[in-house]
Amino acid sequence: MARWFTIAEAEQLLPYVEVRLREAQAVRHELQAAEGNFQHHQRLVALSGGSLVNLNRVFALRDQRKFALERLKGVIERLHQIGCRLRDLDLGLIEFPTVYRDAEVLLCWRPEDGGIRYWYGPEDSYKGRREIDEEFRAHHRGGAGGGPGASGGTVR
Repeated sequence: MARWFTIAEAEQLLPYVEVRLREAQAVRHELQAAEGNFQHHQRLVALSGGSLVNLNRVFALRDQRKFALERLKGVIERLHQIGCRLRDLDLGLIEFPTVYRDAEVLLCWRPEDGGIRYWYGPEDSYKGRREIDEEFRAHHRGGAGGGPGASGGTVR
């Protein structure tokens, strides 16, 4: 069941979300390093004609890559479990679904924003974001999918 957030509900989760975002960015960096090490080793093996294959090293590099990818998926899953969406890891862009004038839209947040300051439609991009104004505040709502009322997600 989808969850829709009020601005206040989304802002209340920002400390947790920011920690998970930073964790995801760090793990992604580890994943990129592991992938680079694995590719470098593969090139060395290819240049040696396969005669210098250290299977223990190959397995260790493969496992590093695999575990980093699993950790990244886990961090992203924890964000999804509370109802928000990771839109862009490079930008640090997180979305919180909400309802505005009976249509689902997305509150958006980046660490530089300080708080929930912007929103955009599901077909829009970050560049099309609009500032939250009094009109938006008066006509948006949160709650569980299918109608008003909050649904909970456990923050871990």
